[in-house]
Amino acid sequence: MVRSISFFLTLALFWLLLSGMFTPFLLAAGAGSAFAVALIARRMDLLDHEGHPVQLAWGAVLSYWPWLLKEIVKSAWDVSRRILDPRLPIAPTLAEFAPSQKTDLGLVIHANSITLTPGTVAVEVAAGRFLVHALTREGAAGLAGSEMDRRCAALERP
Repeated sequence: MVRSISFFLTLALFWLLLSGMFTPFLLAAGAGSAFAVALIARRMDLLDHEGHPVQLAWGAVLSYWPWLLKEIVKSAWDVSRRILDPRLPIAPTLAEFAPSQKTDLGLVIHANSITLTPGTVAVEVAAGRFLVHALTREGAAGLAGSEMDRRCAALERP
């Protein structure tokens, strides 16, 4: 029931942000639409721990996104420098390491974060093992036990 209420509130808030209209009729129409979609999703059994992850530690989520954005910008700058300056080394490397996440959602967040960061791509993801292609050896060496791994593990509630 908590997931259904949370899903309804998320849909209603999203609708309100997109519409920007505050007339009584449109507020009622938006709430009714969000309620109908929440009922249909509940009936179809779509509101599980993966479809609507209310179990994430939201304090960690709010600090994770700005940190990830900063890392993406830093990595994009590094990759751009390596492309434009032929003296900087490019040594494509495959690295295998064991992530510290315990849930499927934590593994997916970590793998997607790796892939979002320029210069690295999560090639293979399995429970207890990631295979990552990195543009440089330094990038590959910094994957195991990294800050990203620690922050992604903090997203999972105990």
